[in-house]
Parts: sequence; C-alpha cells; structure tokens
Amino acid sequence: MLSTGILMGFIPTADRERARAFYVGKLGLAPVSEDPFALVVQAGASVVRIVTVGSFTPMPFTVLGWEVADIVGEVTTLTTAGVVFERFGFLEHDEAGIWTAPGKDRVAWFKDPDGNLLSLAQHAEA
Repeated sequence: MLSTGILMGFIPTADRERARAFYVGKLGLAPVSEDPFALVVQAGASVVRIVTVGSFTPMPFTVLGWEVADIVGEVTTLTTAGVVFERFGFLEHDEAGIWTAPGKDRVAWFKDPDGNLLSLAQHAEA
C-alpha cells in the first residue's frame, strides 16, 4: 500500500552541480545516487529526486518543505550556511524571517538556486 511506501519528492533544476552544492552542501542532505537524469538525496525517511530539466519557470508557491522541532535553530544553522530566507510583504516576519500563523504554527521560506520555493515549519503544540 502507498501508506507504507517511502515518499519521493521531485524538484526540477537547470544546473545539477549548483543544485548539489545547495542541497548537499548547504542543506546537508545525504546523496543517495546520481545518474544522467537526476541527483537523489535523502531527507529523513524520504528521498528527493532533483531532476535535471533544462530551463523552467519555478512555481510561485512552496514545492517542498520540512517539519522541524526547532525552527529558530534550523533557520540559524541554514543562515550561517548562506541560505537566505524570503520575506513576503503581506506577512509579518520576525527578525530571523519566521512568520507565526494565527494558530501559532511557525513557517520560514527560502529558495534553492533555481528559484524553487522551500519551507520549514514548526507546528504549535496542541
């Protein structure tokens, strides 16, 4: 059944080496495999296939995200690694670039080198 399978995400890239430097070098994801079509990296129990597609237009919404236990710590670590967090004029972010939703969930967004929008989320305790 699909409910017990390992989820695989797909991210497009126009430049695999630049994507490798970001996903492996900056985000710290472990490389699993690479072939002429894609670089596959491990993210927890899931894998992400970074597919070389040539030119493309990134979507204007989040295409991949991580649920984290300590968003402030993760944002600090990634900022130190050179990741730049996005700020949207219609949301109020704190000094680190984290937005707190009305239900107290916290979210921070950043882009990969191809402009794909990624996110970190820490859900409020129930």
